Amino acid sequence: MKILVPVKRVVDYNVKVRVKSDGSGVDIANVKMSMNPFDEIAVEEATRLKEKGIVTEIVAVSIGVAQCQETLRTAMAIGADRGILVETDAEVQPLAVAKVLKALVDKEKPDLVILGKQAIDDDSNQTGQMLAALADLPQGTFASKVEVADGHAVVTREVDGGLETVKLKLPAVVTTDLRLNEPRYVTLPNIMKAKKKPLETVKPADLGVDVAPRIKTLSVAEPPKRSAGIKVPDVATLVSKLKNDAKVI
Repeated sequence: MKILVPVKRVVDYNVKVRVKSDGSGVDIANVKMSMNPFDEIAVEEATRLKEKGIVTEIVAVSIGVAQCQETLRTAMAIGADRGILVETDAEVQPLAVAKVLKALVDKEKPDLVILGKQAIDDDSNQTGQMLAALADLPQGTFASKVEVADGHAVVTREVDGGLETVKLKLPAVVTTDLRLNEPRYVTLPNIMKAKKKPLETVKPADLGVDVAPRIKTLSVAEPPKRSAGIKVPDVATLVSKLKNDAKVI
């Protein structure tokens, strides 16, 4: 059984994001970049399935600039067997990512695609659903538990009212939520081993995909600074403030 795990290179979640002075986007110059945390959970889950003897091969995929190789090496240090970099300098939006992944699904024929439910940079939460639609595959999103057996994946997913369990016939697409697992610490020996694992580089054109952006960002601005709070002497004053000043009731 083969699993395809897409991983994205994003600004590290510990970094305070800064907007460029011209408002054209987020400043990533000299900023620490890491694997998207939700994708890291996806790689961990794929690795655990391999350790159980269910999966035989894990293929990690990343789409973006040449530095995405570092993200793929991290995925291979966690447990992926090989990596594919679809190299492009263009801004790659969710639909373009889904089209690239669809082309790779047709090429690699994986039994399962596991990816993060969203990336922490754009928070789009679209790629998994778009891929499932383009590839005409069943999908289980926001997975908090995944069990694979007898040609099916049983996915427990988080919904507004609690938990929902769906049974998907493989091949299928699963997107991971935070509570699915806790990714392991990557050890130095595994980092060294990852350097020897195969990493293939292709261009979007090689897959017959146009990744030109469909959406144009007009401007990016930081949210306004929050004003300081105030203390009120009694409940009546609080209600008055909420009603007349804040206008929330």
